[in-house]
Amino acid sequence: MKHTNYMSLLSILLLTSGTSAFSAPACDCDLDAKAQKAIQVLQTRDSTLTNLFTSAAGFAVFPSVGKGGLFFGGERGKGMVYEKGEPIGVAKLTEINAGPQAGGQSLYEVIFFQTTEALARFKEGHFETSAEMSAVAASEGAALDAKYTKGVIVFTLPKTGLMVQATLGGQKFKYKSLD
Repeated sequence: MKHTNYMSLLSILLLTSGTSAFSAPACDCDLDAKAQKAIQVLQTRDSTLTNLFTSAAGFAVFPSVGKGGLFFGGERGKGMVYEKGEPIGVAKLTEINAGPQAGGQSLYEVIFFQTTEALARFKEGHFETSAEMSAVAASEGAALDAKYTKGVIVFTLPKTGLMVQATLGGQKFKYKSLD
């Protein structure tokens, strides 16, 4: 039991230590450039995502979400929020979860908002991923079959690492306008 507690504490320390997999960019202008690169990578992986980028009321792009854990784990990332293709704010993503898991991973994540109301809920801080929402792995043609759930679709694409998990937890977001 001591070993389990030690490993859980180690996982939490890794999540909060600011290691490169979990650190956020320092400048919002740099973040926008990284988000634009992430959009290009995602569209290269699945060209059908282009339709969502142009038709969605808005989207949030997280160019580097760090994810890791051993028994207890979490995710952390910083992204740009766009409305009608224009940057309007910055969002921070966090998740703490518990359950069988091991490893670490860095990934791209994009959240599409079908309506201005769904985007408004996100901006107001009334948004959290739930058990009924699942992320779609970005691969060619995946966007064609993806359906909005409560006005939202989430796509992810691993950058590095390997993560095995069967956990309970939901992503939470904080939004800050560029104004």
